[in-house]
Amino acid sequence: MTQDSKPAATRRGLLQASLGGGAALTGLSLPRLARAQAWPTRPVTLVVGFPPGGQTDFAARVIQNGLSAALGQPVVIDNRAGAGGNLGTENVLRARPDGYTLLACNTSPMAINPHTFPGMTINPLELVNIGLALQSSLILCVHPSVPAKDANELTAWIKTQPKGVDYGVASAGSLSHCAMELFRARIGNPAMESIPYRGSGPAIQDFIAGRFSAMFDAASVVAPFVKAGQLRGILATGAQRSPAFPEIPTAAEQGLQDFTFTAWIGLSAPRGTPPEIVQKVNEALNKALSDPAVRDRITGQGDEPGGGDPASFDATVRRDHARWGEVVRASKITVEG
Repeated sequence: MTQDSKPAATRRGLLQASLGGGAALTGLSLPRLARAQAWPTRPVTLVVGFPPGGQTDFAARVIQNGLSAALGQPVVIDNRAGAGGNLGTENVLRARPDGYTLLACNTSPMAINPHTFPGMTINPLELVNIGLALQSSLILCVHPSVPAKDANELTAWIKTQPKGVDYGVASAGSLSHCAMELFRARIGNPAMESIPYRGSGPAIQDFIAGRFSAMFDAASVVAPFVKAGQLRGILATGAQRSPAFPEIPTAAEQGLQDFTFTAWIGLSAPRGTPPEIVQKVNEALNKALSDPAVRDRITGQGDEPGGGDPASFDATVRRDHARWGEVVRASKITVEG
């Protein structure tokens, strides 16, 4: 029998051996491996589960050109807003795992919504997490009429208010809502009532007008108003002080334990996406974030550039999923989906 007449299975075995054996293929069939190596051969869609103009949309657009250049194909942004980011997340969960549909994910749909939306049928933890695009400390702000310059003074003032204290949230069940409920728990659960809005914009307008006393939101969101003296920032939730507010101490610096977290935005893909494609996207993301112009745009609005490997970002997603689940259950936060 000549070599050309050998059975297909034998020829496949020889090829596998030349590639270093089956282990080197990491479980991929040869046709699938070839597709992964050739990827991408056409434009890649990056789904954003929020309207244009928000922080997640900004993150997607600031890395868009860098991703396109690194991948050698256009990256097209598809805004699929609705249900607090759930619609966009579901779209990607149900997409083919071929690398041509990715998600610009953030903290709320990935780590909070599964606990706050009754009857939610999708599980964002089934996504393959690729990498961190950017993150932002949350800043605890108070209205200038509140006589508090730090967290301890605010705690003391809240506890003297006979009718309790109202606080604003960007939306019911949002990260700003969960952050304040966690703060309330850390300071002994004084009387505090949330006032939900449809977005940070209208909430901050009422905040400046003095309709409530305190609010958490991302550093990039509150920066213009704090710098203008319309609000006072008293605490940052990051592990280090926010680059946007180097004068505001972290929670840890003020003695508040287990209160370190950020609002983050990253990239995810459908379950089953080949590891080789995940790695290619991660490398493209890190390359995009290494561009000084991209980093300047991110830090210029008060956020911090991301980066790192898929495992680190996946650990962040799962840690926050567990953390905010505990807060939601303890505070009985629900959202009408």
